[in-house]
Amino acid sequence: MTCGNLLCGCLGIMQVFEGNLLMASYLIFIAGVLDFLDGFVARAMNSSSPIGKELDSLADMVTFGALPAFMVLKLFLMSDASFGNDYYKYIPLILAIFSALRLAKFNVDTRQSDSFIGVPTPANALVVASFPLILEYHPDYAHFILNPVNLIAYSLIMSFLLIAELPLLAFKFKSFAWADNQIKYVFLGISVLLLILLKFVAIPLVVLLYVLVSVVNRYR
Repeated sequence: MTCGNLLCGCLGIMQVFEGNLLMASYLIFIAGVLDFLDGFVARAMNSSSPIGKELDSLADMVTFGALPAFMVLKLFLMSDASFGNDYYKYIPLILAIFSALRLAKFNVDTRQSDSFIGVPTPANALVVASFPLILEYHPDYAHFILNPVNLIAYSLIMSFLLIAELPLLAFKFKSFAWADNQIKYVFLGISVLLLILLKFVAIPLVVLLYVLVSVVNRYR
């Protein structure tokens, strides 16, 4: 499953080079399912290992680090990016760099066993994966997605959030009791409602809600 995640990342990068961002988005979603399942299956089968942990991070770097960076770069090149210096087009690649820093920190940070510190790389990847889907199924938002200023701003802000000392919820349920998981259930309920009402447009909003709910939960 972990290698399947990695394969999805490699195939996704190929799709970006071929101009098929929609397929790259689908591959990120498939990889997200595999990334969830490999840890779940490893715990269920009691087959966790150090090599599995390292392999998981290496796969995530390709699929949830490099691939989203190339996708944002491709969107930038598709946008009306005629302003300023040509070097602006390389700014989205910092998403790959900060994803690597995020994954390296996660591997050595013992504080992240029950929660995350900084936005997880899959969350960033899901937001980026939603952009081509929004362009395809919600073209009214194309002017917002294909805006070079917005794409640069997103790259810079998300890069910061990936490594920020920001405690975020981890959805590892020790029990399913309402008393122990109230804020998680509320978040999941609102997220499902947003997805039903707004479809792919809801994905960036859900990730933003995730950050806000985590901050509220931290300081509550």
